[in-house]
Amino acid sequence: MGLVYAAPVEDVQETSARERTRRAILDAAVATFAKSPNASLMEVAAKARVGRTTLHRYFPERSDLITAVGRLTEQAVAEASKRARLADGTGLDAVLRLCQEYFELSDVLTVMFFTSGVYDETTSCLSDDAAIAAIERGRDDSSIDATLDASWILNMMWALLYAAVDHVNRGSATRMHAQTQALTSLRKAIRSPG
Repeated sequence: MGLVYAAPVEDVQETSARERTRRAILDAAVATFAKSPNASLMEVAAKARVGRTTLHRYFPERSDLITAVGRLTEQAVAEASKRARLADGTGLDAVLRLCQEYFELSDVLTVMFFTSGVYDETTSCLSDDAAIAAIERGRDDSSIDATLDASWILNMMWALLYAAVDHVNRGSATRMHAQTQALTSLRKAIRSPG
C-alpha cells in the first residue's frame, strides 16, 4: 500500500486564503466593471478591499484580470444553462427558462457585453450545444417555429438579453420589467404559428 501525502495544515490554509482573495478580486471586478466598464484596477482593488500590490500579485496586468473575468463569465453561463433544465418540457419552455436564467446574471452579462475584452474571452459560451438541442426539440415538438434556424434563435435570445440589460443599466426599466419584456418578445418571436 502506497503512502498518501497530506499537505501541512498551513499549506492548506494558505491555499484556501489565496483562493478566497482571488475570488474576492474577481467578484469585485464584476461588480465594478458592471457599473463602470472602464474602471481602473485601483477601483477593483478598493472594491475587493485589497491593496494594489495584492491585486497585481494575482493579476499582473489588466488583460490577466479580463481573461479571468471571462472565464468566470463562461462558468456562470454554463451553470445557468444547467439550472435551466434544458431537457425538460417543450423546447419553447426550455429556451424561455434559459433566457430567464441568463437574465439573472445581469451584472455578469453587463460585464460581458460592455467591458472591453471580456466578450472576446467568452464567445464559446454563446453557442451552447444543449440550448441548440432544446431549440431543435422545440422545432420537432411544434412549440418553436420550424422555419427559424436554431442558431438564429440563439443569437436573437442573446440580442434580447443585451437589449434588456442595456435597458436596465440606462434606467429605462426595472429589472423585472426588462426581463418580462425580453421573455415576451422571445416567446412571440419563436413560438410556432400554429
